[in-house]
Amino acid sequence: MAMAWSRRLLLSGALCSLASPKVLYAIAGAWPDRPIKIIVGFPAGGQADVYARMYAEFIALETGVPVVIENKAGALGSIAATEVKLARPDGYTLLFSTSGAFSVNRVLVKDLSYAESDFELVAAMPTGGLPLVVSKGVAAKELSEFVKFARAADRVTLGTFGVGSPAHLMILAMNEQFNLSIEPAHYRGEGPMWNDVASQNIDGGIGSILGARPVLEAGKGTAVAVPRKRLISLPEVKTFAEQGADAPLFELMTYFCCAVPTGTPTAVVERLSDLIVRAGASAKVRTVLATFGIDEGPMSIEATRELYARESPVWVDLAQRAVPSRKN
Repeated sequence: MAMAWSRRLLLSGALCSLASPKVLYAIAGAWPDRPIKIIVGFPAGGQADVYARMYAEFIALETGVPVVIENKAGALGSIAATEVKLARPDGYTLLFSTSGAFSVNRVLVKDLSYAESDFELVAAMPTGGLPLVVSKGVAAKELSEFVKFARAADRVTLGTFGVGSPAHLMILAMNEQFNLSIEPAHYRGEGPMWNDVASQNIDGGIGSILGARPVLEAGKGTAVAVPRKRLISLPEVKTFAEQGADAPLFELMTYFCCAVPTGTPTAVVERLSDLIVRAGASAKVRTVLATFGIDEGPMSIEATRELYARESPVWVDLAQRAVPSRKN
């Protein structure tokens, strides 16, 4: 089942899920009987890497085989995706990346060496909301105050963790809705971006709560809005929608994906999905997720594919309108 998720394919996946786990595992045969490799599309130490390692630990414990992590950062996750596409579809090479590797990359990356049909999604892992945090020098505690500041200032710059990232597209959505001219400053990862927010080299940034926490705890920044739903770690911070930002983008979920090459046996894909979903229910993983302010665990294959089919067109549309000449 490739990523051309028609109703027929979704229904067939649903029927597969009705089979007994014991039957599925028997079909999978001896899998796994050797080490599994997870290729992460982002640098070590970031949120994607943390996710990959905590799920890898659970998979290793449950299956009794080693799970090796390889970080292949660059080109918006397309380097890692290309390597996984070329791997044998046997369940021993997995991709951990953002959904953008399959969706917006076809807008942003020239001569992309793969198509979304080259992969099968295994599970979506929600990453929590990405708070908009303004630096200490910006007199704003709510979105309306930041909009007022942005309209009055000669120049306003917000940091993102990459061209075409959810953070970048959120800035562009704010510009569209409020008729602003905020300039995105793109960084290779969140660390340098949050350092610049703390030192007031930029006016703010959008990124994970884990990355933002040191800035917030040191009093060097203020969270003024979060997308989709309030965070359990920042319950007092209102959502964009609650503060009048009603662009569809602010209601979308951000998540990492586990994917395998198309052609991987269905029984193996089903077992991988089951392992990841069960990992998300474990006490250890839930504790780690709580540090990110996340109260949602991994999603099943069917829910993941329905989510991707529903929301990825919105991301792609904004990317096409926002960066039409970026593909270089």
